[in-house]
Amino acid sequence: MSNQQLIKSAHIWVVIVLASLGIVALTGKAVIRFNNQNSNQNSNANANANMSQNRNANKSSNRNSGNNNAAGTQAGMGTLNSHDHDFIMDAAMGGLMEVELGRVAAQKGTSDAVKQFGQRMVDDHSKANEELMTLASSKGITLPTTLDDKHQKELTKMSAMSGAEFDRAYSKNMLSDHKKDVSEFEKESTRATDPDLKAFAAKTLPTLQQHLQLAQALPGNEGSGNSNSNRNSNRNSNGNSNSNRP
Repeated sequence: MSNQQLIKSAHIWVVIVLASLGIVALTGKAVIRFNNQNSNQNSNANANANMSQNRNANKSSNRNSGNNNAAGTQAGMGTLNSHDHDFIMDAAMGGLMEVELGRVAAQKGTSDAVKQFGQRMVDDHSKANEELMTLASSKGITLPTTLDDKHQKELTKMSAMSGAEFDRAYSKNMLSDHKKDVSEFEKESTRATDPDLKAFAAKTLPTLQQHLQLAQALPGNEGSGNSNSNRNSNRNSNGNSNSNRP
């Protein structure tokens, strides 16, 4: 074989070797690219799975939180059933109203009877409100500390009156309000499920009965009471005092 043929043969082999190396390099890059793609896909899949798990965990947490809040609201009623709970909330709002109207009467009342009755309401109901607040707190219940819209409107309306008009309106309001209070506290003093609330109602009832008798003597209310109501009031007062005995 001539030298030229050897050189050509060598060139051919070099080309073949280089081509082979190129193919190997391309194949390696393809494998690396494929592995990277698989790695990215796996990473994305894992990320999506984690996100899905987190979303599910958050949903579950929110549901549990909602359940806990609902349970907390129920637990907030403590040992009180729905009737006792409604009573204590109504009594708290009524007590606030008595104090606020009493302050107005003590300042704006024309007659001494209205002024004195108003101050009596401030003193007695402030004390009762404090006792009720302590009782509610022991049951895990938060009582209102300000008037709701309905009572605030009524207070504003009464506060705008003056002179004899105010005296008559306040006297009528106190008579109607204390008739209702005595009736509700009488029922709660015998029917309450919670023993502490039952004792509170029984203890407060005689004071409310005294308020009712005083309200019946306010200007414009004279003669509104009758012997039957007085006898019932006395019977309830005696009955409650007996019920408080050990």
